[in-house]
Amino acid sequence: MSHDEDHITSTSEKLVRMANQIAAFFHSKSREEGVAGVAEHINKFWEPRMRRQFFELLDSGEGFDELVVAASARIKRPITPAEADLKLGLTPSPADVAASQK
Repeated sequence: MSHDEDHITSTSEKLVRMANQIAAFFHSKSREEGVAGVAEHINKFWEPRMRRQFFELLDSGEGFDELVVAASARIKRPITPAEADLKLGLTPSPADVAASQK
């Protein structure tokens, strides 16, 4: 396999591919087990930044497998950095507020 620049993919493409690979594995299970399995795997092993980007991609209509889309209702949507600051009683930085409004 070549490692030239033509094979470099974006983080977004990698997240879509990883989610779809998880779904491919769970397609061998019943639908309910598949949906639960995809959600459990992503909740357990994807850090909040990955899940935050996942939801941004999902909201923009990226090419996710239908099992991933079905599982998304069970995937924990992480709070934004600005929301985390507010929960701690801190004033969010202007950069965090701007980022959460995207």
